[in-house]
Parts: sequence; structure tokens; C-alpha cells
Amino acid sequence: MPRPSGSGLRPRALALLLATIPGAAFPQVAVAQDTIALDEISVAGAAASPNPSSTPAFGVAAPPGSAPSVIERPVGEIVTAIGRRDVIANRPATSVAQVLVNSPGVTVRQGNGPRDVVVSIRGNNARSTGVIKNMVVLEDGFVVTQPDGASRFDITDPRVYSRIDVFRGPQSPLFGNYATGGAIAFRTRTGREIDGYEVGVDAGSFGTLSRYFTVGGVSGPYEVSLFASDFRSNGYQDHASADTQTVNLLASYTPSPDNRFTLKVINNTLEADLPARSSLAQYRINPYQRGCASAATAAPGCTTVNLLRNGAFGATVPVTASEGAFGRNDRRTIIAARWEHDIDANTTWRTQVGFDERNFNQPFYTTSSRGSYPSYTVLSDITHRGDVFGLPVVGYAALSYSAIDNHIALYNRAPYGGPRLGALASNQEAVQSNLGGRARAEVALSEQWTGVLGISAENTWLKGRTLTYTYSANGTKTALADIDRSFLNVAPELALVYRPDDALAFRGRVATGYATPAASQLFVTPAGVPGNNTDLRTQTNLGVDLGVDWSPLPELRLSLTGFYEFFRNELVTQSPGAGLLSYTFNAPASEHRGIEAGAEWAFSPGWRATAAYGLNDQFYTRYVEQLSAGSLTARFDRAGRLIPGVPAHQLLARIGYDQPTGPLKGLGAFVEAVYQDGFFLDNANQLKAPGYTLLNANIHYDTDLVGSYAKRLSLYVEVRNILDTTYIASAQPLANSISAATGLQNGAGVLATTTGSIFAGAPRSVVGGMKLAF
Repeated sequence: MPRPSGSGLRPRALALLLATIPGAAFPQVAVAQDTIALDEISVAGAAASPNPSSTPAFGVAAPPGSAPSVIERPVGEIVTAIGRRDVIANRPATSVAQVLVNSPGVTVRQGNGPRDVVVSIRGNNARSTGVIKNMVVLEDGFVVTQPDGASRFDITDPRVYSRIDVFRGPQSPLFGNYATGGAIAFRTRTGREIDGYEVGVDAGSFGTLSRYFTVGGVSGPYEVSLFASDFRSNGYQDHASADTQTVNLLASYTPSPDNRFTLKVINNTLEADLPARSSLAQYRINPYQRGCASAATAAPGCTTVNLLRNGAFGATVPVTASEGAFGRNDRRTIIAARWEHDIDANTTWRTQVGFDERNFNQPFYTTSSRGSYPSYTVLSDITHRGDVFGLPVVGYAALSYSAIDNHIALYNRAPYGGPRLGALASNQEAVQSNLGGRARAEVALSEQWTGVLGISAENTWLKGRTLTYTYSANGTKTALADIDRSFLNVAPELALVYRPDDALAFRGRVATGYATPAASQLFVTPAGVPGNNTDLRTQTNLGVDLGVDWSPLPELRLSLTGFYEFFRNELVTQSPGAGLLSYTFNAPASEHRGIEAGAEWAFSPGWRATAAYGLNDQFYTRYVEQLSAGSLTARFDRAGRLIPGVPAHQLLARIGYDQPTGPLKGLGAFVEAVYQDGFFLDNANQLKAPGYTLLNANIHYDTDLVGSYAKRLSLYVEVRNILDTTYIASAQPLANSISAATGLQNGAGVLATTTGSIFAGAPRSVVGGMKLAF
């Protein structure tokens, strides 16, 4: 969205918001531990809780005396709370992919590793090639999106969480930079929820073995929960084994009723072998890339990548993923702390500091990247409850600063002998920092009407350089690309909620978002090689949401939301071909529109049905693409073309039964279907990845143990992809091309044979497990 020209309005709007900070609290209803997957928490309207300590602070169950945080239940937002029941508990949920599809509007794709899931909200990240973009990710109120906008779910083991909140639509007024698509807030199980310790193990198809341990409890002013897991798998494709360990700690100390300290630590290590991404034609022949140990004896449909024989220039050698030893060896460490202080009964001040370091060694495809991304964030906010002009108001204001120091060395790959490095291809150094402020007011206009006004302003600075090296028989040439840029972005928000009674709520929202380009995007050219791409602009969007939440019966909850979003300079990432780096460009104008629906119905004792549906219609409205080959250049108008990577329809439907009484109490089962529509792979809409439907079934038994040292036993078995459907779990968008001889655009046949795009999804698999609680 273009910046408003009336700069004088910004200070006045911000001053008005800050003036409303002395206000009164709205109700902030706590969600139970077994929150159902489709519980919409977008509205509020009942009387304020008489006991503030019963309301959890954002992400963490509040210690006694804690005041509610406005972010925990933001009025007017479109938020889905995903709980443990049928989603995390009593099933072998190995990645957040199986969890987040329970929210309308969410699409998941397989990334580069077992838990490296590419998550998209309303299609805003559907074209990503492995890193989560266009959303902010938090855990227990701490931001785990690094200051360059990148998040990865390698660190995320679903077993540690009690609830996941999915914020849909532009969220920069609440979360700042990169929240153009929304936000995801993970809530760890607290010590009081665990109250003991648990051990569990899952095992099943393709060498899957997951062992985990949880301990938690409360002692006086101290509360601690610690989770540790070890996950291993041989993978269902050739050269796809994985070994990852995660430790997740949440601890709090409450020395007095008005002071609370929270410590958060996450550490994850990952070693993974990566298969090669195939073309659509190869996928149809050999979807799981089996029989691909050697290029000389490879089965039909095996993907090979051409590596420079001497690692620098000249002749190339085709190798398979096994011969090239493609893989990842990464470590991620997060340490963060928060101090929360109640200034008075109606005012809470919080300050938190976090350190986040991502260290990686990724020798896959034609290059190997090695580097470190240390970063830190500082956030200080205040929430106040009171009255303004006789109207109850919740006011919230925050200041934040974050910075990241990028160091990446990119090497050519050399064939054979393990993950052997060739010559240095580029060396990148960049520093990015973000400084901003946010303010929000929720005003109870009457018993039925609630209004929301919010705004954020943030400045981003990017400074760095990359040295690119090219080699030939005549020697080495170097090229330098520098960046020294700053971006100022402002994002307002306005929302209105009408609740005529407790069973019905109507909501409307107009909000904006922004996402600045990251340094890594500025240093990859459209040719897929290191270089100068420093003209990228900030992506902005203006979104309009209209929705209704209705509970005509106590056992039935329905939610429907329609949205229309207008993008300017949308950041689109695609692959230029096999083994090359994915590059990013700005599409000048595009529109995203759709419908999101959720339903939950407990239609009979023990029976429960849930559904989550999303419709996406996304297309360019202004974008002329320039393609070159040899000495020829051609321009193509993409206006009206669908944006690649975004499925039009996404559906999850589940029906289950749990025996509520009697000797078989705790015995249950469910079946679910996951449907995803096909989507185009290119800007010209010539090649389409087919859609699919997956059927999964689960049977479980959860019971208290009487007269035993253990307190509770859980057993479960799940069959995923019952019909053994062959489907595409990930498909990177492909760049169109022209003929070097005629200048005409190449057709779908050329795209269908372009490698570097597709991972097949898992065939039928069976995984069972058990958990003991003590």
C-alpha cells in the first residue's frame, strides 16, 4: 500500500492513541487446555473478569496477581486457537504441518528437512522456498522471527505446546515488520499444566523414531517446564534421513504479586540428508527418487545436478543427491527473558530481551552456504485499563528494537568425496536493524459495540555488501554490490465488533501490513547467482475483513470470514532453474481475496466434528515481466494471471468419537480428510501442480492409572495417507523463459522438465506411540 501523503496526520493519530492509554479492561477469556482446533477467539463482549489472575498473560499462564495483556485476546482480530485435542495429544504429530492445517486459511508445504515446514497464511508465504516469510512467529510472547523476517520450524516440536494461535490478515499494527500475512503464537505447556513428568516414544514407517521427555511443576514462587526430544527418520525418499534434537525451557519466578520474571530457552540441532527436487516430468516417473544412488546407474526419473568438476569453472559432472551428499547441519539457539511489573491494579509494564543465533552449514545443490545469523530483540510495552470520557478502554503501547548481523560464505560444490567444497562463490556481510513503536486502543462504545484503533511506525536500516567471485582459465574476477538503505513504514488499523447477544458476533476490520526485503534477497540476481538485486522495495498490503461468529446451539460453533487485500510491490520468490539460487522480485500490484470458514459440532455425547476451509483467489493486477535469452529480450504482461503457488481451495474435515463413560472411557478414534487444490507453478499460468486428498485415521486410548506409580497412560496408532495417494508436498514456483532463437515464450513442456521444484509427499505410513505421565 502506498504511504499516506498526509504526514501531519501521523503524529496526531499517534497522540490520540496514546491519550487513550488510561482505559478500562475488556474481558479476556482464558482458553482451557483442551481447546478445540477451530475455536475462533476474534471477539469479546462479556463482563470483565473479576479475578485478573485467572486470565493468562500472552503466551504464558499468568502467575497470581498478573494483569491481562491486550495481545492475548485482541478485539476484532481474526484468530484461531488450535488446542491439543485430536491435534497434538494422542497422535504422533511430528511437525507443525499436521497441526496448523486445523486453522482456516493456512497452507503447509514440505521444506528442506523433516520439520522444515513452509507455512502460509492466506497464501502470503506460498511461494517461499524454505524460510518462513510474511508472518511473525512468537513463542510464549517472545518473538522467534529473526529481524530479517526469517523463521524456521525446525525448532518446533508440537508436543511441547498446549495451544497455537493463528492471527490471519495484515498484522503490522500489532506485530510490526513482516506481519503482512499474519502471525502465529505458540503457547508452551506450563509447569502447572504438566504437574509431574511424562515420557513418550513414537515409532513407525520409514525408520521413524521419536523419544521425548517433559517435566514441570510449581514450587512457591517458581514455575518450570522443560521439554526434550530426539527425532530420527530414514525418510521415504532416497537420501532423506534426519536426526534432530530439541530442548525447550520455560521458567518463571514471582517474587511478589506485582513482579514476575520469565526465562525462555530453545536449542535445536539438525542433521539431515536432502533429496534433490525434481521436475514435474520426473515426479510422474519416479516421485520418491528411488534408485538414485549413482548417476551412472540411476533409475528413470532420477534428478541429477551438474557440479563443476574442479569446483570453480569449466566442465560439469552430473551427480545425484547421494553422490553430492546434499544436506543440512544447522543449530539454532534462543535465550530470552522478560520482566513484568504491575505499576498499579490497572497498569502492567513489561520489558523483554532476547538473543537468537542461527548457525548453518548447508551443502546442497550447486552451492554450499555457511554462516551465522546472530540477532537480538528488545521490547518494552505497557497495558492500561481505565475510562476515557466515560467509556471503558484497554490501551496498549510498545517500543521495539531488533538487529541481526549476517555473515554468509557461499561456495561452489565439487563432486564426490562427501559434501566437498569448491571455490568461494561469494562472501556476504550485512547488518539489519529495526526500530519502531506501536499503539492500540480497544474502546467499549456500548454493551454491544466495541471499537479498535491501532497504528505502528517502524524504520528499517540495511547496510552491507557482497563480494562475488567468478573463475576462468584467465584468472579470478570479483564484483562488489553494496547496500545502504532505509525504509520507513506506517501501518494503521481500524476494527469494529457488534455483539447483539452471547451467541452472535459481527466483526469488520481494515488493517495494513508491511515487509521490508531482507539482505539475502538483495544479493541474488534473477539469474539465480550472487550479485546485485538491491532495488527491491517494501511490500505493503491493505486488507478488509468482514466476518461473523455464531453459536446457535451450545454444541455448535460456526465462523465465516471474507477478506480482500490489495498489495503493492509484493515480494515474490521463484526458482530460475536446477541448482540455482531462488531470487526475489517486486510485483507492482496484486490482489488477494477469499473466504475462510470454520465449524465445530459436538452433535452427540462423545462425538465431535470439525472443519476448516479456505478459498484463495490471488492475481496480479499490474506486473510486466521481462525475460531474456541470449541476445533477445521480451516483455510479458501478467495482469490477470493467478499468482503461482497458491491453491484455490484448502479443506480439513474430521469426525471422531471418544467414549465418555464406562469401562472403556478414554477409548477413541477419528478419521480426517485433508484436501488441497492444484496451483500454477509459473507466472504465465502454463504449468499446474495437481491437487490431492489425503485420508488419515487414528485410534487412541487415554486413561488414568489407579494404584500405580504412573498417573496416566496414553496409547495411539495413526495411519496417514490411507489410500497411498501419490501427491506433491512441495513445489517451488518456476521462472518462465523464452527461446534464444525466436524470442517466443517457452511452453509448458519446457517448464515440466525444469528440475529444482518438487518434493513428493509421504506414501502410506503407520506410526504408533505411548506416553506415561507420573
